[in-house]
Amino acid sequence: MATATKKKSKVALQPLGDRVVVARDESLDITAGGIVLPDSAQDKPSRGTIIAVGNGKLLDDGTRGELQVKKGDRVLFTSYAPETINLDDEEYLLMSEGDILAVIE
Repeated sequence: MATATKKKSKVALQPLGDRVVVARDESLDITAGGIVLPDSAQDKPSRGTIIAVGNGKLLDDGTRGELQVKKGDRVLFTSYAPETINLDDEEYLLMSEGDILAVIE
């Protein structure tokens, strides 16, 4: 288990069950052609880095299922999935492991 802490944050965020906390990658503000995009025109990336994971989904037999992802993994996720959380002026995403589409290696 890991807690989501970035820089010297006073807040620790521990996801429950099969949930994970992700720090979204920064969006590009300049296109390949050199055009500068304002914040309102930028798409939010659907990829990021896992900074905390829960302890696994509770199975019918009372045991916990192990998560397929771990802290530090770079992942792709669905754009509709995450719940946005702001802590100490940092934005984090809370989502279910099932909302993660792939691990970037």
